[in-house]
Amino acid sequence: MTETMGLMFAGLFGMVLLNVPIAIALGMVAVIAIWLSQGTDMLPNVALVMFEGATNFPLLAIPLFIFAGGIMNSSSISRRLINLASAMLGFVRGGLAMVTIGSSMFFAEISGSAVAGVAALGSLLIPAMKSRGYSKEYAAAISSSSASLAIILPPSIPMILYAVMAQVSVVKMFISGLLPGLLGGAGLALASWYYAVKHDFPVEQRFAWSRLVQAFREAIWALMLPVVILGGIFGGFVTATEGAAVAVVAALFISTVIYRELDLRALYRALVDGALQTAVVMLLVASSALVGVFLTESRVPQALASSIAELTTNPYMVLLLLNILFLILGMFLHSAAAIILTVPIILPLIQQVGIDPVHFGLVLTLNLAIGQQTPPVASVLIAACSIAKSDIWQTTKANVGFLVVLLAVLMICTYVPWFALAPTQWFYGDPSIGAMPVN
Repeated sequence: MTETMGLMFAGLFGMVLLNVPIAIALGMVAVIAIWLSQGTDMLPNVALVMFEGATNFPLLAIPLFIFAGGIMNSSSISRRLINLASAMLGFVRGGLAMVTIGSSMFFAEISGSAVAGVAALGSLLIPAMKSRGYSKEYAAAISSSSASLAIILPPSIPMILYAVMAQVSVVKMFISGLLPGLLGGAGLALASWYYAVKHDFPVEQRFAWSRLVQAFREAIWALMLPVVILGGIFGGFVTATEGAAVAVVAALFISTVIYRELDLRALYRALVDGALQTAVVMLLVASSALVGVFLTESRVPQALASSIAELTTNPYMVLLLLNILFLILGMFLHSAAAIILTVPIILPLIQQVGIDPVHFGLVLTLNLAIGQQTPPVASVLIAACSIAKSDIWQTTKANVGFLVVLLAVLMICTYVPWFALAPTQWFYGDPSIGAMPVN
């Protein structure tokens, strides 16, 4: 088992270092492993396994939420949300940083994508912060860290991927991310206020009810998007996949009929961008199906679970080891790739030591939110740095305080699971959700 895993990971990381796309690298490693262990007779099944792996119905939510985010980027929805956040928070010292956090949380509730969030909001807010005296490194850091709340808050795309891989309820995963996401936003706001006082960042404007009311009126239809999406999903009126379709229809209606600001050219760009992002994710999913089939048939996950269980069966110690593993993997893998690669291997261990899969999924996604901020991969941080034209390592230094906040949220959710999972327990009336045995 150890030799098989070692060879597969060595081959995978070797190809990644050669700049082979990770989806291609995963597929090549899986095909070679199947060929060497099972012979050429099994190769005709490769296409069928990949097709079945990428056609799971809940996965349809991913391109739809990506498309909804693209529509927001192409219309004035993002700008209206920023104006509302500015009217609410601009009177606080360092108000633009607060606006960035608030806008990112609004955007996360609609698109589910951290990269889309930093691209949409960062292009407007990072130049504004630089013009008001914020360093470009700080502007990139707060934009990047707040955008990563999208991986925790519903409708998180990584949570959808995990739910499909682990065969758990997408809605349970969404509900589990509510309190951690709000706690993360509050923690980032507190850290940004501390930096604002320390560095004497400016107050943007005095609070005015008239400005707040005007901004609210202009953004009221944009604010209806998360209400419709999450209200429909949590209310049981639609599934997560159907909610994604509702998000697209609502975004199109608001952008074209209400605001009348989405033309055919912008819609075409949103479609193309959405198709490209979806293709990358779905190729990863299809390739991972091959890896999953090979590992399952070779009983590698079960062997790994038994090996770790021989060291400890204490669920908290297991979670500690997994946190270390995922924080390291997050430095080198995108969130989708990390979920797809690790969940089939780790899930038997989770089940063996009695950790609730919803709790584990929340811990995993929190780790990957931090991984989006830690070089060398750091997809969200790199996107923010490209907008701010800042050095990634200098930006990482400026981001340390915000990373500490995200790490604190991770520790709370890991070792005080009832805090994060209380809404899920209440919603389903099941106090056993998230409960762990005492060893």
